Amino acid sequence: MTAVLLLEDEPSAYVQAWRQLAPDLELQVPADPAEAFRLAAAGDYWFGQPDRAAALLREGAKPTWLQSTWAGYAPLLAADLPCDYRFSRAVGLFGQSIGEYVLTYLLQHERQVIARQLSQREQRWDTRTPGTLAGRRLLLVGAGDIGQDMARLFAPFGMTITGVARSPRAVPGFAQVVTLAELRQAAREADFVVNLLPDSTSTRDIYDAAFFAALPAGALFINAGRGTSVVDAALIAALQGGHLAGAVLDVFRQEPLPQDHPFWQAPNLQLTAHVAGPTAPAAAIRLLLDNLQRLQQGQPLRGAVDLALQPKV
Repeated sequence: MTAVLLLEDEPSAYVQAWRQLAPDLELQVPADPAEAFRLAAAGDYWFGQPDRAAALLREGAKPTWLQSTWAGYAPLLAADLPCDYRFSRAVGLFGQSIGEYVLTYLLQHERQVIARQLSQREQRWDTRTPGTLAGRRLLLVGAGDIGQDMARLFAPFGMTITGVARSPRAVPGFAQVVTLAELRQAAREADFVVNLLPDSTSTRDIYDAAFFAALPAGALFINAGRGTSVVDAALIAALQGGHLAGAVLDVFRQEPLPQDHPFWQAPNLQLTAHVAGPTAPAAAIRLLLDNLQRLQQGQPLRGAVDLALQPKV
């Protein structure tokens, strides 16, 4: 019988969903790191978090195939880790959730929700005309499967959506897609910027002082990708100077965010604790089962990544 090793910090929801979706397939849930290594060294299929898989790879274990439950996979790109195994990242799991997260804050911004809550507390009748998403210019930095799901979700709102990807191409739902080298130029025409990029050598520190200066005054910045993309001090300066209307951050260079970090006190900055796109265990298991069948039938895997071709971090 095929066995799958689960590598998750909180496995209970996966175990429960597994019983319903794959009762005839053995799921191995290690009780401690020693058991995880023993099972990993003897097993072919791993399923779970890249950071936990990286720890086992570093100890000398290696799978035939690893199905990740994350969209990103930076922990697997360390220079001291092997990359001669099959790998597929989580795809098709996060677009709806991250899209709803972003939409929440776009609407909050345009409808002036925070200001109107304040006027209610002050018992002040606020008749200012709210804004609308119609006609606004949205820059989605990341036009892969998550960005494309979001573009479909946002279609009814009448925004003009520009995407940023590795190569320019026509993508449904986007007015245009430009390269990362054109990011700053595209920023000059954006009312909203949403970062969806994973952590890599090419995406670190791209949101610097020059980027924020290129944005039109009053723009809104949202980071639902990775914290390493943002130069923290540059974002704080843009907020303190009033150039940005606001920012929303779900990801950070260090998580949990330290209590003494200046983000906590920065003006017009809203923080959430890496909750924009949680992995739904049942959806992740369905992806694993689909890819397992593809693997056994010699078909291409959904979300396949050749780690040997990725730059080391």
